Amino acid sequence: MALAKKPVTGMKDITPAEMQIREYVMDQIKETYRGFGFSQIETPCVEHIENLTSKQGGDNEKLIFKILKRGDKLNLETASGENDLVDSGLRYDLTLPLSRYYANNAANLPSPFKALQMGSVWRADRPQKGRFRQFVQCDIDILGDPTSLAEIELILATTAALSKICPDNAFTVRINDREILKGMALYCGFPEDSMDQVFITLDKMDKIGLEGVEKELLESGYQKECVDKYLDMLKNVTRNADGVRALGQKLADVMPLEVSRNLAHIMDTVTEVSEADFGLEFDPTLVRGMSYYTGTIFEVSMEGFGGSVAGGGRYDKMIGKFTGMETPACGFSIGFERIVTILMDNGFKVPGAGEKKAYLFEKGVDSITLAGVIKEAMEERKKGAHVLVAQMNKNKKFQKEQLGNEGYTEFKEFYKESLKK
Repeated sequence: MALAKKPVTGMKDITPAEMQIREYVMDQIKETYRGFGFSQIETPCVEHIENLTSKQGGDNEKLIFKILKRGDKLNLETASGENDLVDSGLRYDLTLPLSRYYANNAANLPSPFKALQMGSVWRADRPQKGRFRQFVQCDIDILGDPTSLAEIELILATTAALSKICPDNAFTVRINDREILKGMALYCGFPEDSMDQVFITLDKMDKIGLEGVEKELLESGYQKECVDKYLDMLKNVTRNADGVRALGQKLADVMPLEVSRNLAHIMDTVTEVSEADFGLEFDPTLVRGMSYYTGTIFEVSMEGFGGSVAGGGRYDKMIGKFTGMETPACGFSIGFERIVTILMDNGFKVPGAGEKKAYLFEKGVDSITLAGVIKEAMEERKKGAHVLVAQMNKNKKFQKEQLGNEGYTEFKEFYKESLKK
């Protein structure tokens, strides 16, 4: 039986041309984030199964690639269920591993700690354009800072990176707070124990629209008066910092004023100091699916691309589940695969890439002649050129076309006759 040539469903092989773009994007992100004082770390791809299934990852916990126990620990005869067979799994994001990492290493880390993490994650999701079962995430997180400076720095760093990578694509940062979500729902009369269900419906706004949200809330049995009041508030709230302050005054009986003041302060400061060009708006419908978010949440939408290209928020309770002591934490993740997809769809070429030359020699040249070709290539490499030395194929035209697709722009051919002269 022949072995399978195609990658596993939801995975993909990466061509040299795409890899060049991916490395460029990674380098730009790293350079930008290091400029903001973030330190790069790395966590294992494999996590304890009890960590991955701790009810903090939302729907992602249904998408875990689980790993069987090994050796004597794997006993199929005595196993009564999955828990007897599995002890670990591939990470579905970088936030949970970071929390475990910080809990394990906090004594040797500065406080606050600004972490940069880039790596593959795995989700057994249905593949589609820009979404794979294995994909790269690029995260920055600030651990140990309870103030709004964390959110401000994260937004400034992320927007600086996006502006550098996609200077021709307009984008908008949408921001909200989980406490404001809850305050609005309470103000409109929804029972406190139904908040999660209301937010699950609201989170579908992008897909089903305002009318769809209204229909689903009514079908869930909520009073029409509550639903009408809620939707009217969503439609009419002003989506800038002043609108957030006004909303805070309206919700004063169900939510501390400090919540709205803090969010307005973040928006005001980012607007005042940012050097990047982007939109910033308060979005009262922004939910973010992860159950671990406790405060500020944000997403970035980019013109011409459905869905978000970056997102994050504050998760002050996650690290405490490892240590027993609550630790402030806030993070922002760039959708690396989506950014790469946008660039490739736009025919992006990596700027400033070194000159690529191909030295093609005819089959049968003697060793002395070949050494001369290689020496010439070495001299060009010292000058910064990327030089490929390869034997000329029978179909030279097709060979050069393939190399051209990989960015080679200059070709030099060496033949036996000319080399003997």
